[in-house]
Amino acid sequence: MKMRLFKALLLGLTLLWSSQLRFAQWKPPPAEDDRLKGSYRFERNGWIYVHLEGAPEQIGYQHGRLLAKETEDLLRVLKPFLHHETKRDWEFYRKASRDILWPKIDSEFQREIDGIVKGLNDGGVKVDRWDIVALNALEELPYYYLPWLDRQQGRVPTTHAPGNCSAIIATGSYTKDKRIVMGHNIWTDYIVGERWNIIFDIKPARGYRILMDGLPGVITSDDDFGINSAGIMITETTITGFTSFDPAGSPEFYRARKAMQYSTSIDDYVRIMLDGNNGGYANDWLVGDNKTGEIALFELGLKEHSVRRTKDGYFVGSNFPVDPKLAKLETNFDFNNLQGSPLARKARWEQLVAKSKSTIDVETVKQMESDTYDSFEKRAGPTERSLCGLVETSPRGIPEWDWGKFFPGGTAQAKAVDGHMAETMQFWAAMGHPCGHDFIAATFLKEHPDYGWMKGLLTDMRSHPWTIFTSSMSK
Repeated sequence: MKMRLFKALLLGLTLLWSSQLRFAQWKPPPAEDDRLKGSYRFERNGWIYVHLEGAPEQIGYQHGRLLAKETEDLLRVLKPFLHHETKRDWEFYRKASRDILWPKIDSEFQREIDGIVKGLNDGGVKVDRWDIVALNALEELPYYYLPWLDRQQGRVPTTHAPGNCSAIIATGSYTKDKRIVMGHNIWTDYIVGERWNIIFDIKPARGYRILMDGLPGVITSDDDFGINSAGIMITETTITGFTSFDPAGSPEFYRARKAMQYSTSIDDYVRIMLDGNNGGYANDWLVGDNKTGEIALFELGLKEHSVRRTKDGYFVGSNFPVDPKLAKLETNFDFNNLQGSPLARKARWEQLVAKSKSTIDVETVKQMESDTYDSFEKRAGPTERSLCGLVETSPRGIPEWDWGKFFPGGTAQAKAVDGHMAETMQFWAAMGHPCGHDFIAATFLKEHPDYGWMKGLLTDMRSHPWTIFTSSMSK
């Protein structure tokens, strides 16, 4: 009897121990990370669509986690590219980000940037705050701060402010329905341009909803095409040969994001961009208010700026300064260089607008952005002078941008929107050359061995069809 009781007790203890062991080993399924709640991504026609929402740290974390692979890749290619082009290593840009830029960024966007870092780290990408600030400043540090620093130290500037993008905004009697129409295609080197393929749909806890294109890891569009839910429509083109910078000012990338998120009028946009202006990434901003039909050309230098407004007219940009005083005091732009890319594209814009006056709509603008006519040589292109530009075909290059002959750069993507689309937070976008030319890296490098140092940095850039993207869009 005692033996049976002992065996029963032993069996009971064994079963209890076994069940406790199984319980200790069992783990509940992981709950969804609240920081990722509501966010998602999908890919379509060369673009990566990313929806982000919540407080700044949530938006940042979602950004970093969802675009970890893409941000890591952009940093991978940007570091050697900038080192080759500017003769400064990545640590130079990290230090400038820490010492010059970070203290002038509002807490809201500091929290978003730190959120990106955490999201990237959790996604397996080893970066810190200064990497991401430097990435966000990939235009203003190499091409505005660095030339200023060179001059301060008595050196000939290593780099010069480039000209990026072609853009148009029109309204009133110039458009088919009398409402605003806006378009933009980005001009950049293909190493970065191939990766400028993110559509951001951002629903912040404060401010207005944003739909914009952009780069992974960067909090603003950076080619500055976007719309917000207050009816503000925004794009720009950079000013070739800009020479001013103020290191005591606030970063342009932060002010541009703030203006896109918090502007409900053209006046708001101007005010936010002027607040702490550092002259970095000097632009001709084309801004529209869909509520009133008014458009503006807001030219922002450092000490000089001007605002031209109309409810019946158009503005175009192709990297030329507009205001004579700004051009004289803050740029080295050559208005006699009619064969250069900026003025040749300006002439083509004016030809196309005159031809299409009163009939301009979003389809017209898409065709304009795809135009390949060289207005200086008066022949079909594409060349470095056409609105859809391919500098890799040009034996001239664009010297004023430090782009040598056959430089792999030009139009990398395009966007277009009208008033009806802006009302419902949507726009058209085409990744790659909108004029339909594919860039094949291996073929280019074989034909132009001078650019062999770009092997592993350049990838193929295929031309994709125009696609509509909308806020809250699903697969």
